[in-house]
Amino acid sequence: MCVCIVQQFMAKARAPRRTLDSYTIKSINKTIRAGDCVLMRPSDSSKPSYVAKVEKIESDGRGSVKVHVRWYYRPEESIGGRRQFHGSKEVFLSDHYDVQSADTIEGKCTVHTFKSYTKLDAVGNDDFFCRFEYNSSTGAFNPDRVAVYCKCEMPYNPDDLMVQCEGCTDWFHPACIDMTPEEAKRLEHFFCQNCSSEDQKKLLNSHNASRHSDAKRVYLPEGVDAERWCSIHSPYC
Repeated sequence: MCVCIVQQFMAKARAPRRTLDSYTIKSINKTIRAGDCVLMRPSDSSKPSYVAKVEKIESDGRGSVKVHVRWYYRPEESIGGRRQFHGSKEVFLSDHYDVQSADTIEGKCTVHTFKSYTKLDAVGNDDFFCRFEYNSSTGAFNPDRVAVYCKCEMPYNPDDLMVQCEGCTDWFHPACIDMTPEEAKRLEHFFCQNCSSEDQKKLLNSHNASRHSDAKRVYLPEGVDAERWCSIHSPYC
């Protein structure tokens, strides 16, 4: 008898949960919805904000609002750690789901596809990009392989300058071909060591004769927006 009374009391005391279409966070005056990407306050104030995708917003009817999120991991938070080809604004969509108080949201952000990120006119503080999904238990990535470039055989990092060989069309980091970034930005032609014939070698070295000329030609990997690159690396454009 007592057990039944307690169960009935608990059922009445438990406020019904309901899913919200949206929720406005008063502290930042931002409205969030399922599907939005957000920045969430870390427990350690010395760390950058966590990046998450909102899956569902839920209220318990007593003023408490929870968000169901799927975490993005930064490279340094993954098992393998940050590597040379990881961009400064790169994140991985993980299989780590969680429930957090909506009050821990510090702002909204945008996680772009890799292709759309490279076409941005300017990268803001709240812009990120994702090209991998990440298994937080095994450390595995999907896709598990991407195109590699240069003699170092590294995937493309949108933060790095690269030049393209006019022979094989491969891309190279200036440092990997014994060239400074300034020299690479002044190139009119470039042939890698494997593609260089005697005539092409003359073109390969043409940057030495034109270092002080006004002709400046920069090669960027396919998909990279030239205007956005120039806005970052001015006055070389």
